[in-house]
Amino acid sequence: MQKRRLGQGLEVSAIGLGCMGLSSGYGPATDKSAAIALIRAAVERGVTLFDTAEVYGPYVNEELVGEALAPLRDQVVIATKFGFRIDRSTGKQEGLDSRPNHIRDVAEASLKRLKTGVIDLFYQHRVDPDVPIEDVAGTVKELIKAGKVRHFGLSEAGVNTIRRAHAVQPVAVLQSEYSLWWREPEAEILPALEDL
Repeated sequence: MQKRRLGQGLEVSAIGLGCMGLSSGYGPATDKSAAIALIRAAVERGVTLFDTAEVYGPYVNEELVGEALAPLRDQVVIATKFGFRIDRSTGKQEGLDSRPNHIRDVAEASLKRLKTGVIDLFYQHRVDPDVPIEDVAGTVKELIKAGKVRHFGLSEAGVNTIRRAHAVQPVAVLQSEYSLWWREPEAEILPALEDL
């Protein structure tokens, strides 16, 4: 498996496994034992990057990934995300929430669900227009200093947001739509990422 270096020092397999579809999003959830077997088979084939989020399920995808990777934890990079408000009683997504206290609460809950002492990559799932990105980056920086998070990422963020966040805490990863059909990141996003 080829490797890629993301940001300053995060090395991962060139191919990662997005785990969302095992629990939600693309039809019924995969049988738990089959999903665990699939994740572990990916590790055996050299995949080291596994992507999840609290909103997938919600919560159950992180639990699945945590259980599957617990015996292999030292061999893998686990990425998860914060930034949505989820109604605890219904499990429904109710908008964005990247307030610092919410970020800290999500980190603690994700650590438990993932059965790990540290989140390798903690993404803001979507930019919250009601919370300055400097506050978001600063909160993740505190979590990094506390040893609960290793790297900071953004998802679907624009150039200005990326630069402002990076000035507070280096952004290791940007997750964005990019394909043969959607080349928009080539205009401004990719040059900004190379610059940073």
